Amino acid sequence: VQLQASGGGLVQPGGSLRLSCAPSGFTLDDHTIGWFRQAPGKEREGVSSIYVRDGTTYYSDSVKGRFTVSRDNAKNTVYLQMNSLKAEDTAVYYCARAIGLTGLWMLLSEYDYWGQGTLVTVSS
Repeated sequence: VQLQASGGGLVQPGGSLRLSCAPSGFTLDDHTIGWFRQAPGKEREGVSSIYVRDGTTYYSDSVKGRFTVSRDNAKNTVYLQMNSLKAEDTAVYYCARAIGLTGLWMLLSEYDYWGQGTLVTVSS
């Protein structure tokens, strides 16, 4: 089982990026995919999650209205569309897998597999 997060890069404030999370070794159907981020010197924090089977989504207050999580079942991939990016969004972003639907989506302990992370830098 592996998760591959990609799509990070350097973007100016106000810009957009789309991150992808592609699993291998399992299909997404009965899983929650969570997006987390970790800025230098800070703890890893939950950003968003999606329960792939029915599309239930959650967002942290800091990204609500700017980020959108979605899935493409045919491609077995989850996306995180990030708009109106701010300097404080700079971090390494990780995707992670939880089994089933979890209401405790922000807890790191809910997830059993993690991707390697992709760096997002928001700077002018």
